[in-house]
Amino acid sequence: QLQVVESGGGLVQPGGSLRLSCAASGSTLGYYAIGWFRQAPGKERERVSCISSSGDNTNYADSVKGRFTIPRDNAKNTVYLQMNSLNPEDTAIYYCAAKRTTNRSSYYRDSYSYNYWGQGTQVTVSS
Repeated sequence: QLQVVESGGGLVQPGGSLRLSCAASGSTLGYYAIGWFRQAPGKERERVSCISSSGDNTNYADSVKGRFTIPRDNAKNTVYLQMNSLNPEDTAIYYCAAKRTTNRSSYYRDSYSYNYWGQGTQVTVSS
């Protein structure tokens, strides 16, 4: 049974950077497509970024395109969310989600596609 745990959240000033980690245990993360989602207070959960199990294909929400990247290191069983040029609108709880798939080239944009979720990590962007 796969388990994923997020880490790396915290308080950062506008314009700053953070790197979130999604570490997996119980299975090989290379079999899973990964998505990062976030939920701000009073708002619905939204997709941030997703990546295929091979790492070859990625997708980003328009709001983060050009600022965030989603590298993965299957050897370390970890997927990252590198967040640059953060602004207060990025404040949210960030969740990592995993979907086991045999299609190594596909990513999945919808949250209902994912079977495994972490507990979330808080990111606060404030001066």
